[in-house]
Amino acid sequence: MRGFYSKFIVVVACALKLGSAVAQPGLQSNAVKKDWWHIESIQPYKLPVSATKMSFIKVKENSFIDDKGKVVVFKGLSISDPDKLVKEGHWNKKHFEVIKSWGANLIRIPVHPVAYHQRGVEAYIKLLDEAVNWCSELGIYVLIDWHAIGNLQMEILSQDMHKTTKSETFNFWRNIAEHYKDVPTVAFYELFNEPTTYDGQYGTASWDGWKTMMEQMIDLIYVYNKNVVPLVAGFNWAYDLTPVRENPIARRGIGYVTHPYPGKRAVPREDKWELDFGFVADKYPVVATEIGFMPGDEDINLKDDGVYGPSIVKYFKKKGISWVVWVFDPDWIPQMIQNWNYEPTKQGKFFSDAMKSK
Repeated sequence: MRGFYSKFIVVVACALKLGSAVAQPGLQSNAVKKDWWHIESIQPYKLPVSATKMSFIKVKENSFIDDKGKVVVFKGLSISDPDKLVKEGHWNKKHFEVIKSWGANLIRIPVHPVAYHQRGVEAYIKLLDEAVNWCSELGIYVLIDWHAIGNLQMEILSQDMHKTTKSETFNFWRNIAEHYKDVPTVAFYELFNEPTTYDGQYGTASWDGWKTMMEQMIDLIYVYNKNVVPLVAGFNWAYDLTPVRENPIARRGIGYVTHPYPGKRAVPREDKWELDFGFVADKYPVVATEIGFMPGDEDINLKDDGVYGPSIVKYFKKKGISWVVWVFDPDWIPQMIQNWNYEPTKQGKFFSDAMKSK
């Protein structure tokens, strides 16, 4: 019996000690952080003290304007996914400083659903915060791109890296809009990278259905953040904006997206560009959020024919269309850099000169 009571006393003492520990706020928070029902909400982003003063970008008729009403035309580039850059050891402020030295005033950040899933919402948004910190200090605007490809209406996506749902896409933008509310650096939200049915291989979709979904997404974003410009892509891998002529997105303050790669049209292209997307720029702002070319036959859609680069830059200038080059990475195509010493490829040098207005 004595042994029993001795053990009993030890057990009670341990229980009391444990109860005392749980009652301490510091120890309690460490314990419950592991529990799913105590997940902390994402706190609003705060600009660093070292941030450059930047204007909010707004839409006026068919142009982007700053706080003083001056028209702004964006010339920039798209980086590769932050998750890739972190894993390869190139996620740092230097990367963004080099981009600024190339003449860019806009950086597109593609968020692949697979990276967002694997890293987790809070951890991924911390990466975006670092990018926004660096861009705020350097005075470069940011475009956040939900980098999915396929048919969101039927939730048939092109590859595993792009797989997402309507619910996840809506919630992604809800999180982003709330987190970056009233942050001028994050000027654009590209709602869905490349909508396509791939000639029926990804099912069917209608412009009316796409338009309704985009309008719902914009309404949700505007609940949290009215100081941002949502960008809406057309079909055919974000190339075709012809439905906008008769049935534009019925929301104010937005822009349209096109991806006019060389393979979309044969030379001469200017008249076809005008019919496919250029006419939209007469009434609404347009951003070509992906352009680019490369030598060889690795991808016929990207093949350099010697006239694409000069002709598209000239066309954009005539129409007042902003543009973003894909991609500032030595692995993904079409590359702007040959290596991590940032030696430019042919297209990299061409577009850097164009960004610097040479």
